[in-house]
Amino acid sequence: MRTAYSVETVRAAERALMARLPEGALMQRAAAGLAAACAELLGRVYGSRVVLLVGSGDNGGDALYAGARLARRGAGVTAVPTAPGRVHAGGLDALRRAGGTLAAADAAEGLIARADLVVDGIVGIGGKGGLRPDAERLAAAVARSRAAVVAVDLPSGVDADTGEVRGAALRADLTVTFGTYKPALLVDPARELAGVVRLVDIGLEPPPADARLESPQHADVARLLPAPGAESDKYRRGVVGIAAGSARYPGAAVLAVSGALRGGAGAVRYVGPAGDAVLARFPETLVSDAGPARAGRVQAWVTGPGAGDDAANVAEVLAADVPVLLDADGLRLADRDAVRRRDAPTLMTPHAGEAAALLGVRREEVEASRLAAVRELAAVYRATVLLKGSTTLVAGPGGGPVRVNPTGTPWLATAGSGDVLSGLAGSLLAAGLDALDAGSAAAYLHGLAGRFAAGGTAGSGAPVGAHDVASHIPRAWRDVRGGTR
Repeated sequence: MRTAYSVETVRAAERALMARLPEGALMQRAAAGLAAACAELLGRVYGSRVVLLVGSGDNGGDALYAGARLARRGAGVTAVPTAPGRVHAGGLDALRRAGGTLAAADAAEGLIARADLVVDGIVGIGGKGGLRPDAERLAAAVARSRAAVVAVDLPSGVDADTGEVRGAALRADLTVTFGTYKPALLVDPARELAGVVRLVDIGLEPPPADARLESPQHADVARLLPAPGAESDKYRRGVVGIAAGSARYPGAAVLAVSGALRGGAGAVRYVGPAGDAVLARFPETLVSDAGPARAGRVQAWVTGPGAGDDAANVAEVLAADVPVLLDADGLRLADRDAVRRRDAPTLMTPHAGEAAALLGVRREEVEASRLAAVRELAAVYRATVLLKGSTTLVAGPGGGPVRVNPTGTPWLATAGSGDVLSGLAGSLLAAGLDALDAGSAAAYLHGLAGRFAAGGTAGSGAPVGAHDVASHIPRAWRDVRGGTR
């Protein structure tokens, strides 16, 4: 797992480490890692033009010491202080001794326009709100330039703890962060401003129990995925029930079943008015028209995709004593108190608009404060919540670290993609995963399948349909388990 920690935890770990090190050693470690990353991005250091945007805190000191290292390798390095008179004295002295210079703010725009590299050392992890007007003008000049931008620890103007961006902020091509990830580097909207993130080990040891966010990797997900044994049969592997679809939206049922069939359970039962459409596409599905309570034994239910106004089926599913996944129309139709009263786990999978409706706020508020929104929903409904979006988050009802999904592609923003995810997560619930793990593993596989379907990395590829994503889930599964691509 990649883990991210709060500002308070990071600072406590830094104080503990500095007490064991010679004075200034920690900053020198950070500066060495920052300078190496800058040199790699530049390619050719000698003769390059580097501008350091230097604030009054330790971020400014890191930038100055890194700039001194680049200057000793032949770069022309100029520091522009955002708070003249409060520049890190030791860092400034090191830069000058290496041949670097200090420039006034009124010369900054011209310097930035000619720069090959700009280093953002304006604001550190303690910054709140957007940039001040002077720094905002520098950020605008950087945005107009063709220079590569490296942020020190995190882009200036973002909230380190929440990932919120409340005002102007710098956009980086590369963020070099020290010791551990910060939440803003994993959660949008701040994550989008960070560019590529490189973690530099400086010997920091924050307590594992204090992690604020967790981001699973291949090995973490591989440990969660169910695998049949020699004695397995379809019932021992789990049966997932899908109560979805309607006469108007039969495709939602088909797509949810498509995800469920590829999710690790041994069998899929379908209940609803789209049985003919489901059987035409997936004849292995067990179809019933008797309602959820009489459909036969299941180990988990998925309800809501394409359900229209069928509140009765949703209520019947919520009354079951097995894990339940609520999605799409099911989120709107479910009685809040009925969800809160459930003893068995509930996994809710809203997108930002649905989450906003459940919380009684505007969609923009959810998108701006994704971490707060997912935690609030989990607490209000006493359920595990998977908040879909540019960064998909999974939060449990009892607090603890929020899971951040690192896979995916913008091409997943297509009709029916969420239905596939619901079926996949429901199948993992039926196979025995708890709600947090089922949501996390499903989001990971779904995002990876989307990348494979699109034929590119996170930001490339070509348009895909939801059925393409479902068909690539087995490839994603094999990839995670260590098989060939």
